Amino acid sequence: MGFEQIAWFPLCIGLTIAGLVMSFLAFRRRGAAFGLRVLAWALLPLAAYLTDALRALWTIGSTLVGFVANLVFNPLVWAGVAVAGLSVVLFVVSGVLRGRKLRKAGGAGSRGDAGSAGGTAKAKPAPASEGGRSQASARPAVENKKASKGDDDFSDIEDLLRRRGIS
Repeated sequence: MGFEQIAWFPLCIGLTIAGLVMSFLAFRRRGAAFGLRVLAWALLPLAAYLTDALRALWTIGSTLVGFVANLVFNPLVWAGVAVAGLSVVLFVVSGVLRGRKLRKAGGAGSRGDAGSAGGTAKAKPAPASEGGRSQASARPAVENKKASKGDDDFSDIEDLLRRRGIS
């Protein structure tokens, strides 16, 4: 059924008259504010007809119905939805696998470095017993911590390098 096959003027006039009757009843029963609100709604069908907005609303409605019907009943669309879902699943799985790979690589590297870090940690107390040197090297470390408080991204890296005696 097309837009031209419907008698829009009698339909809009009938809706407006029914709305006017309801507005009169609402005005008497529930007050002026509610009655005026129903009157405003009642005038909309006639306004839509007179401004030719009904044609635009009809076009929008029929386009939406056609799109939804095509989406629901077309097997090619469902195949596209399935391919998009498969793509999302593959992205998630690849992220999980990449995280595992990075975790394994990071774990093996930290195990190998742990022995050397322990060696440096054992060697560190010897210079600390010299007194003057340890206080001089401690001051820049404190200043570096104060300077890096605003830059949290690098503070962990600086601490790690300092512990390993690289700074």
